[in-house]
Amino acid sequence: MTGEYDRAFRESVVQPERFWGAAAENVQWYQTYTRVLNCENPPFYRWFEGGIVNSCYNALDYHIENGLQDRIALIYDSPVTKTVKHYTYGELRDLVARCAGGLRQLGVGKGDRVIIYMPMIPEAVISMLACARIGAIHSVVFGGFAARELATRIEDAQPRVVISASCGIEVNRIIPYQPLLEAAIGLCTFRPSACVIVQRPEAPAKLQKGRDIPWDILMNADPVACVPLKSTDPLYLLYTSGTTGKPKGVLRDNGGHLVALTWSMKNIYGVSPGEVYWAASDIGWVVGHSYIVYGPLFYGCTTILYEGKSVGTPDAGAFWRVIADHNVSVLFCAPTAFRAIRKEDPDGRLIRNYDLSRFRMLFLAGERCDPDTLLWAQQQLKVPVIDHWWQTETGWAIGANCVGIERLPVKPGSCTKPVPGFDVHVLDTRGEEVPAGETGNIVVRQPLPPGCFTTLWRNDKDFVKTYFSAYPGYYLTSDAGYIDTEGYLWIMGRTDDIINVAGHRLSTGAMEEVLASHPDVAECAVAGVHDPVKGEVPLGFVVLKAGVIKTPDKITPELITLVRQKIGPIASFKAAAVVKRLPKTRSGKILRSTIKKIADDVPYTVPATIDDSAILDEIAETLRNMGYPKT
Repeated sequence: MTGEYDRAFRESVVQPERFWGAAAENVQWYQTYTRVLNCENPPFYRWFEGGIVNSCYNALDYHIENGLQDRIALIYDSPVTKTVKHYTYGELRDLVARCAGGLRQLGVGKGDRVIIYMPMIPEAVISMLACARIGAIHSVVFGGFAARELATRIEDAQPRVVISASCGIEVNRIIPYQPLLEAAIGLCTFRPSACVIVQRPEAPAKLQKGRDIPWDILMNADPVACVPLKSTDPLYLLYTSGTTGKPKGVLRDNGGHLVALTWSMKNIYGVSPGEVYWAASDIGWVVGHSYIVYGPLFYGCTTILYEGKSVGTPDAGAFWRVIADHNVSVLFCAPTAFRAIRKEDPDGRLIRNYDLSRFRMLFLAGERCDPDTLLWAQQQLKVPVIDHWWQTETGWAIGANCVGIERLPVKPGSCTKPVPGFDVHVLDTRGEEVPAGETGNIVVRQPLPPGCFTTLWRNDKDFVKTYFSAYPGYYLTSDAGYIDTEGYLWIMGRTDDIINVAGHRLSTGAMEEVLASHPDVAECAVAGVHDPVKGEVPLGFVVLKAGVIKTPDKITPELITLVRQKIGPIASFKAAAVVKRLPKTRSGKILRSTIKKIADDVPYTVPATIDDSAILDEIAETLRNMGYPKT
């Protein structure tokens, strides 16, 4: 018998206009769209043309007009400043309206860009919504990015105004932002007309006369109403975290984004209006845009803005404290955070110190989740743990267990099934469908559903070339994986994480899954490195759990044997290094490609998104001691 998920998915790909037209009835339009989908100029599809809408109105004003002005919209939880503050929908709307008025006084209007270079503080959320209120295009840059990375974004977006703060705080480290902002502007030929600065007492900034404006002065403005916008007008511009050379700015529209995220809150995450939803990410990443700010507020939930370490190596008890203190129902975070927690507290003793009775669902995304981490979280939390997969370009999940439609059985290591709207296929290099269970290139048949990027900022040419030229009629995800006989989607990593060992294409993700199953391993990474005979061979790196007393010379043979048993001699897995930590971006992704370049002695630049570049020197020393690079 066909289930609810199967029916929803089929309708979404066979009759997308009917499916998304029904979803669009759950959002508020000033003027109804004239057609759901315009397919006349692929891959430049347009959703809900003719519709007039405002994202800020749907996030705030609409709820207030329906009597929810006293419902908590935003909880700011900052262990680094020992601050917890609640904002009702009414309070948040009033602050956003005044911020919008202040921006308008600075000359910001519809279509103007505003760069937001901020830590995780309420003013960042207020700024984003204020831009949406008046039709300005916000571009959030991850707080603490180096000056050059900020400069490339300023140069490309050409913002009328930059909104920043005097500093960011990372655990016990204060990062002054003003020197970074000054250096970035100094590198640009374009100059913003004004910079708005939130002065923080931990490190006040010296403001430049005639250009810099204190946040308090900006907010001393009359509130303004929402500006009606076309559904197809851009809402925001977000540069991908891996941007090098010419920046790659993902452009998102208002109408499609609003419909998709509102639909996702109920159908993917299974939440109800009024519940507390926490996405433990940063507003600088797409997750923060979609599920710290817009999605929860569109749906009338309470969202948490957490200023603390939520990826990488968070405090092992911090997550449980936040869930208990704020009655969180659903948490969304990166697998790397749970691997770090598991490393420090493998038996889950800290969890038992908190009341998690209101907590009912954990979603993981950001990079591939190994089965052992998922099963550990499920065992400790006693709630369903669901992996799902998406990208900056899509803005929301491509693959998930859509618990609001029909909760399907969980297969650890799989992100479950394609989300309605995403017609996912697996193709070989010739563009032919591969058999079930065989790894290939994951693609999505056009049109992409609403909420996905509409183009790249001022770069339609690269939009087509990068994403739609390799397989005409399909969006290229650049991820590799397979679909099994039951329709479950397995993401094995980026296509460049598929290595060729003596002519055999092997997934480093599959090997990581085996290494992670070892009882002493907290987290791991596998990279394909040069071999003079076989072309490439896998090289493993593992971080051990706290309290493990085995020496590396005891662990390594066990890991090699484990891979040989579960994958076979074909893997040629003969080397593994025990390290104290793995190099990661600030969003928690492991820098496998950088590890590979170090091992192969290939020149590389330190990624702007790395949390701690010193770890790369430690990795290099470990590799030298192991005899790498191989000539």
